[in-house]
Amino acid sequence: MRITTILITIIVAATMLLSGCGGGSASSTASATEPPELKGLTYESTMELKRADQFSVYQYKGGYSLIIIKDHQSFLLVPEGAEVPDSLPEDITVLHKPAKRIYLAATATMAMFCSMGALDNVRMSSIKEEDWTFDEPKEACDLAIESTMIDHTPEVQEMIEEIDIPVLVDRSSYESDPMGRAEWIKLYGVLTGHEKEATEFFDKQLDSIKKLDDFENTGTTVAFFYFNTEGKVVVRSSTDYVPKMIDIAGGVYAFKDLDSDSDKSTADMSVETFYDTAKNADIIVYNSSIDGSVKSMADLIAKDPIMKKMKAVQTGNCWITGSSMYQRTDIVAEMILDFHKLITEDNPSDLKYITKLN
Repeated sequence: MRITTILITIIVAATMLLSGCGGGSASSTASATEPPELKGLTYESTMELKRADQFSVYQYKGGYSLIIIKDHQSFLLVPEGAEVPDSLPEDITVLHKPAKRIYLAATATMAMFCSMGALDNVRMSSIKEEDWTFDEPKEACDLAIESTMIDHTPEVQEMIEEIDIPVLVDRSSYESDPMGRAEWIKLYGVLTGHEKEATEFFDKQLDSIKKLDDFENTGTTVAFFYFNTEGKVVVRSSTDYVPKMIDIAGGVYAFKDLDSDSDKSTADMSVETFYDTAKNADIIVYNSSIDGSVKSMADLIAKDPIMKKMKAVQTGNCWITGSSMYQRTDIVAEMILDFHKLITEDNPSDLKYITKLN
């Protein structure tokens, strides 16, 4: 166990949603629905989560909170000035709340802190890797929160843990429900003492798309993709949150039958395979947040001449996303509404995060 105040380090690239899992499992981290029994603490309630399923928060008498990152990690948040319970399981990391010394490097999570009014809890932003000595973070921080990309560089996690800084792995990228990703703001609300603000913000976002709950699907097909540096087409698997956004918005993802064979939420394919499936898609949305080289219809066609044969290219129904597609998890609902307008309106002109290719 480690007793800490909190500083949060989240190192997330735009491809955070494509990475594998991180962190190690332990006995108290099972995704149980029953509240864990902790010696010396009295259970009071469980945080209501409407869409997220990758974390749970249990409240105990006296202001204690237990955060469980599904099947991976557990953190007990101890109120300022309160005693740490005896005989806690060894796999539970003890943190003191609220988080007041936060090192925040992830744009997506920074947006959440802005949305719930917790910017005052952020002490530092990222610095260049070559300028980061381990004496500095050791003095300034007590907890590092990493994305699952830490799995690709395990030596970094080892170096952090060697100086007694615990690592919490953010698994919001594993939420298949797009609004589940947004609901992670509640976890950060617990860490910073902004639970009320976080819940109010999330509920407002959820209410903004409530009108789509009973919306009948239009059957309009949408191809969401980009070209990688090898010239292959990268699409999302059918279980990913992007196809779910399209479904909520009233459309049909062109690759709705594509299931990934691994933990990855994407799949690479040849241009020919992509064309065979998506040639008759009504709408093309190019993922410019990953590949920003496509800014016009000519740029899209230059990727491969076969694009000229696509129905959406011929009808001029081609669009690109902005960087907010991945950097702003606080505007997921607004992205869904953009998709809804794209699917249901002719030449929508008031889209916030999607732009038409000309």
